[in-house]
Amino acid sequence: MTQLYRADIFHTPERGSVDRIDDALIVVRNGAIEAVLPPGDPARVAHEGAEITDLRGKGALLPGFVDLHIHAPQFPQLGQALDVPLEVWLQKHTFPLEARYSDTDYADRVYRALVRTLLANGTTTALYFATIHHEASLRLAEICLELGQRALVGKVAMDLPGECPDYYRDASPEAAIEGTAAFLEAVPAIKGNAGLVKPVITPRFIPSCSDKALRALGDMAGQSGAHVQTHCSEGDWEHGHVLDRCGKSDTFALHDFGLLRRHTVLAHANLLGEDDMDLIARAGAGVAHCPLSNVYFSNAVFPLRRALEKGLRVGLGTDISGGPSASLFDTTRMAISVSRLLEDGVDPTKGPDTRGTPDSRIDFRTAFWLATMGGADTLDLPVGCFAPGRQFDAMLVALPPDSLVGADLPGDALLQKIVMLATRESVRATWVAGRKVHQAEG
Repeated sequence: MTQLYRADIFHTPERGSVDRIDDALIVVRNGAIEAVLPPGDPARVAHEGAEITDLRGKGALLPGFVDLHIHAPQFPQLGQALDVPLEVWLQKHTFPLEARYSDTDYADRVYRALVRTLLANGTTTALYFATIHHEASLRLAEICLELGQRALVGKVAMDLPGECPDYYRDASPEAAIEGTAAFLEAVPAIKGNAGLVKPVITPRFIPSCSDKALRALGDMAGQSGAHVQTHCSEGDWEHGHVLDRCGKSDTFALHDFGLLRRHTVLAHANLLGEDDMDLIARAGAGVAHCPLSNVYFSNAVFPLRRALEKGLRVGLGTDISGGPSASLFDTTRMAISVSRLLEDGVDPTKGPDTRGTPDSRIDFRTAFWLATMGGADTLDLPVGCFAPGRQFDAMLVALPPDSLVGADLPGDALLQKIVMLATRESVRATWVAGRKVHQAEG
């Protein structure tokens, strides 16, 4: 099936630069982009008289967002319990909530609401932590497929007594290992799943997993080639736990367990040293930068620009519900803000020459690249920009109605305004693989 779209498009195929094409003709065949034809391109003649979806004047067409870190079961507590340390937050609030997903009817209600919310916010690809429950985690994968979201879903492995409550953990290392293996088989076997939804090996983090489980999951990752996701050096508590237990940083411990590899996504990674960054870059792994949730739980600002300069793959994550927003627009804005805070410093008792970390800031161009191409590159998925061979995952975004300056802004100024001002209401429609999966009312 061939689809044709005329639209004013923005995308960032390369970090640091923006491509704008007004009145582009995008040719989509079976969900994949076949051609992007600017005005005057002779190839447009071949499509004269064909049925075309004309999006001009309705907003800018942007690539869909790629969210690299979402805790799907935590959606009901979005915006809650952000006033306590991470270890208290987990034990008092989060683990009791996640334990409820033994009820698949409850899981169905929450996950449908979550996926619809994310699609309405322009998130076309999502990397999910689910829970320890096979049926509920599989239900999330089924809902993503049904509603049309590109997704990677992980059944969480967490088996370590003492760190995990008795009412919410895998019964043994063997249960964690066998449960992950069963989930890797179940997701591709969902009826109608032709690769839109993938399974992910998901040890929650080293503090919640036994060495036996971690080693076996690392072996499984090497044998299966499946994606891996976990938390890494999120804050002082987690970072210190791993140093005390393993005698090395999260990064080096995960490497020794076989879990640091291409297609591994490390959530947060705020406390990385230079050697950690070098090891991650050599492994081809990536980082889910979660600037909103890091404000509450990280104890540090992720050295984003330094990581990019060292060649790390980096994208953005909302970290629902450690971050109080389901919107990657909010996350891009926070990524810009915290990079400025890191560069300028925040302690007024220090002089301007010693207050911050020089050369740390990013701008809206890099932030938008992180939310689209950065995430796509980290996952090795053919999304993130409008180019032949990429999937047509896109969102139509209009300026907020109270904006005084409209679509006549030149160059990339309009994209900057969208990045800094857009809300859920600004997203008028969303497509995944050429299928419209969200249409705003009005």
